[in-house]
Amino acid sequence: MKIQVNTDNVIQGRSDVVAHVESVVKSKLGAISEGITRIEVHIQDQNAHKSGPDDKRCQVEARLEGRAPVSATHAADSIQSAVSGAVDKLRNVLDTELGKMRQRR
Repeated sequence: MKIQVNTDNVIQGRSDVVAHVESVVKSKLGAISEGITRIEVHIQDQNAHKSGPDDKRCQVEARLEGRAPVSATHAADSIQSAVSGAVDKLRNVLDTELGKMRQRR
């Protein structure tokens, strides 16, 4: 499973963000990673340098073998919370999708 992290030009500490994203993805999706070829993570600061509630947005997209990609999005006050929330939502979507694949076999 390849993990690709994309950030906007406002996000600071890119190497720290990438390390955090990779650890969250591996810990939360590692058990079901065998059917996933790639995970794409897009992180944005929607209000740029202004602060506000839920201004960090994370979209996580999973590419599955032989299936259409699935994604989930979460907004939060911090990058860490946005990433964690998006990966949790994606895990729920993947559990559903992979369950459907198992039922068809």
